Amino acid sequence: MAGGRQQEPEGRLTARPAQGVQVSGARGLQALGLDGGRDALLYVPEGLPLTQPLPLVVMLHGAGGEARHALAPLLDHADAHGLLLLAPESRRRTWDVILGGYGPDVAFIDRALTWVFGRYAVDPGRIVLEGFSDGASYALSLGLGNGDLFTHLLAFSPGFMAPAAQVGAPRIFVSHGDGDRVLPIDRCSQVIVPELRGAGYDVAYLEFHGPHTVPREVVGTALAWLEGTG
Repeated sequence: MAGGRQQEPEGRLTARPAQGVQVSGARGLQALGLDGGRDALLYVPEGLPLTQPLPLVVMLHGAGGEARHALAPLLDHADAHGLLLLAPESRRRTWDVILGGYGPDVAFIDRALTWVFGRYAVDPGRIVLEGFSDGASYALSLGLGNGDLFTHLLAFSPGFMAPAAQVGAPRIFVSHGDGDRVLPIDRCSQVIVPELRGAGYDVAYLEFHGPHTVPREVVGTALAWLEGTG
């Protein structure tokens, strides 16, 4: 419609880190207060100066999960590695594209990112989208379409990917257990990883002996990869 607001392409996030942000947020674990039902949690490292931009990891829970579940893999590591952790909750039982198409979850994640970017200094060269299970599928799907925002994608036991577009060139880490009975590895990551590599993405892939989970040693490998030592 002439004169109307231009609609953003499907699955696109508009929030971006700002330069010179005057830190106005608290430390520790806090709710953003964006929704009275399903909200988002942010963890800010204790004891670190917040004057320098910090890496941000956006963490996506699995089906039926919530923000606290999403934070679990990295929460004990955030202080040592100086990571801001943001865990938004899906609007429904799982992420929108899994239920039929991009929409409300993209909008909510954009709101949560805007909230964080307005209160904390975030390093634009280290913005990570991470997820487990359905969250990993969504991290790959949303992340590939927003590779101009996310520099790295962490996908722990993903089931599939359905990006609306391919934008940018995020580096990607995928892990999967060879005994996964929820999302069998031969139908999931062993298909996904070759497709990603065939599309030109830089992919680190780790198979481990175990079920549908994120073992501590896999988390350690992923963190080393993020910091360029893995």
